[in-house]
Amino acid sequence: MRVKSRAMAIASISAAALFATACGGGSDDSDGGSGGEGGTITASGCNPENPLVAGNTAETCGGDVLDVLTAKLVHYNPETAEPENDIAESIETDDNQNFTVKLKKGYKFHNGDDVLAKNFVDAWNYTAYGVNGQQGSYFFEPIEGFEDLQCTGEDEDKPCEGKGKPKAEELTGLKVVDDLTFTIKTSEKVSNLPLRLGYTAFAPQPDAFFDDPEAFGDKPIAAGPYKLDSWEKNQAITLSKFEDYSGEYGGNADEIIFQNYEDSDAAYVALQSGDLDVVREIPASALVDNKFKDDLGEGQFLEKENSTLQFIGMNYHVDKKLENVKVRQAISMAIDRKTIVKQIFNDAFTPATGWVSPVVDGYKEGACGEYCEFNPEKAKQLLEEGGGYDGKLTLTYNGDASHKGWTEAVCNSINKTLGIDCVATPTVDFATMLTKLGENELKGMFRMGWVMDYPSIENYLAPIYGKGASSNYYNYANDDFQKTMREAGAAETPEEANKLYQEAEGLIAEEFTTIPTWYGKTIIGWSENVSDVQATPFGNPDLAAMKVKN
Repeated sequence: MRVKSRAMAIASISAAALFATACGGGSDDSDGGSGGEGGTITASGCNPENPLVAGNTAETCGGDVLDVLTAKLVHYNPETAEPENDIAESIETDDNQNFTVKLKKGYKFHNGDDVLAKNFVDAWNYTAYGVNGQQGSYFFEPIEGFEDLQCTGEDEDKPCEGKGKPKAEELTGLKVVDDLTFTIKTSEKVSNLPLRLGYTAFAPQPDAFFDDPEAFGDKPIAAGPYKLDSWEKNQAITLSKFEDYSGEYGGNADEIIFQNYEDSDAAYVALQSGDLDVVREIPASALVDNKFKDDLGEGQFLEKENSTLQFIGMNYHVDKKLENVKVRQAISMAIDRKTIVKQIFNDAFTPATGWVSPVVDGYKEGACGEYCEFNPEKAKQLLEEGGGYDGKLTLTYNGDASHKGWTEAVCNSINKTLGIDCVATPTVDFATMLTKLGENELKGMFRMGWVMDYPSIENYLAPIYGKGASSNYYNYANDDFQKTMREAGAAETPEEANKLYQEAEGLIAEEFTTIPTWYGKTIIGWSENVSDVQATPFGNPDLAAMKVKN
């Protein structure tokens, strides 16, 4: 794991990168591999939490599919994560508050409609409007008028009814200038706004979306290199190449099938038998003693540092036994990260020392301090000072991935150190777990992970700990945190911004809202049927770039 290098990601965009047209990408026609265009790639998949709507997808299962279905203003380079213009011809600003976006001509949606400025503005307004309940709404918070689009009712179940109905339905900060131009005005200066615009929530939507958004999510229409052909719920999602795609990041295979398996071990067996072409993760059982290298053979696997941060969540507003911060700190100090990483993951990962991945600019080593270090005596002392923990402590994980071994190891470490009856408990799949979290049904602890949506330290803070953010499953709401994040977004230089973002991370550390465990690495495997396999800094195989061998 590369701990100190941040070469894979950046925190701001230079003026040249902002205004230049992108070059290169997944449609490289070089003869570097033995494969070519055409054929079918079968990849391991999982159940999306929601219908495939770009503004309402905030998890990996749906995100992997939307990555190849959608095109956005910005595309992230698969090697460096640097932003390159995609649909955008240019994104210009003189003051980091007023932005003019010009689109390239010729992009089409999968139904043949042209991609126009209004398709971005309409989609963004829909996602930001509180009544629509989109998980990606929070990403539009910087745009002027966002607060007036939010529901204010005190009834948690019906916050949008009566006097709680939003004041407005459209963001005042978005204006269509002409078919290929629109403007963005933010409430305050946001120096890294263009960097964010490659995230899925910022994808455009065709007019057809607004006829029936819910039904649309079962067969979405986007503007990316692949279109959706079929979705057999809980089984498979099939995509085919979009022949009228005019962008620079097209795909090679004619067809991509996301095949669901019970868990990552089952997917790995399918890979070895030739029934699957690529898996996005090697199960923990195959990491021990580097077994996967012998299983797959030279040239059939890849190891690469990525932006993953694994951590343990706790909603101490729901589980009052975790309310005292010393109890949470004690549990963290009772986790022997080094031993677990060695025994379960064969040292493939790195014990975490904070809440931000080392691959992004602005990472601060040791933000967690002593509380991420294994210290049984101090852990016992803190637990006693915090009033102890009575009864069973569950650590919930999704059963459709290889989390059983390490969650049990974490519980064993907590049990052995503190005498707490910690039990690793699975849900059927990730979608089920997220639904329960969203409804505040899970007590105790729960396993979580984060892969950056865009390469910035801000992305490890705002979407997870911002008030009302899409991935804030902890009900964390801190006015000082919000204020510091706003100040960081308005900073004149990346250095000033990073310093403030680090202060915001420090506030997370004080309250110890979550428990960092380890930083990740992409370890993927593939069959002899495919070539040109590479992984992005976001942790997933670049499916569009892969080729099927003749």
